[in-house]
Amino acid sequence: MSPQEIVIKLFQFAILLFALSLHEASHAWMASRLGDQTARMLGRVTLNPIKHIDPIGTLLFPLIAMFSGIPLLGWAKPTPVTGRNFRNYKRDDILVTLAGPCSNLLAAFAFVILLVVIAKTSQLGNDVVHQVASGQINVFQSTIMLPVVLFCYFGIIINLFLTAFNLLPLPPLDGSHIFRHMLPYSWTAMYDRLGMISLFLMIFFGGRVVGFVVSPVLFAIRSMLFSL
Repeated sequence: MSPQEIVIKLFQFAILLFALSLHEASHAWMASRLGDQTARMLGRVTLNPIKHIDPIGTLLFPLIAMFSGIPLLGWAKPTPVTGRNFRNYKRDDILVTLAGPCSNLLAAFAFVILLVVIAKTSQLGNDVVHQVASGQINVFQSTIMLPVVLFCYFGIIINLFLTAFNLLPLPPLDGSHIFRHMLPYSWTAMYDRLGMISLFLMIFFGGRVVGFVVSPVLFAIRSMLFSL
């Protein structure tokens, strides 16, 4: 692996830490707003990654992914939620669940806006945005603009993938919390016990589904950046 590839992967890892922290902090913040202070009392309403790290999902799995060529995905320590503290359990549980993926989607949108501003306010910024969007990256070029553009660009990709992946209706992903509220009560126990079947579906089909959803969005974003 070349020095450039190592630097890029470290950039991606740093952004994944931010995206996972944002995701879990948003769950915690929404739960607090809706009456459940469990996560707030545990210090989870924060972007500090130390509060959200899962040794396997946040560190080991992403590091293995980075250096084995599989997509860079991971997970953080689940945000504790005490449903009996909600005023309307079904509605509030759905809102808390959606807060995580929505925060990643908003972060991706914010990074798009920031790249547009960079490209529109500086010729150097415009050149760097075009280089990064086309994959012509030289991390050792001497411009302070490159790290900023790289952070924004990978921030778009990783946050979009996390949004789509977490909305898959497979336990224990966020999408399953929403989907189970739509099932007849007699089906929920069986759905929650999918276990290894869910893991199998995530590993062998989850990435393909997420790629199918996210790829057209990324293509549209790249096309827009090239047109600036």
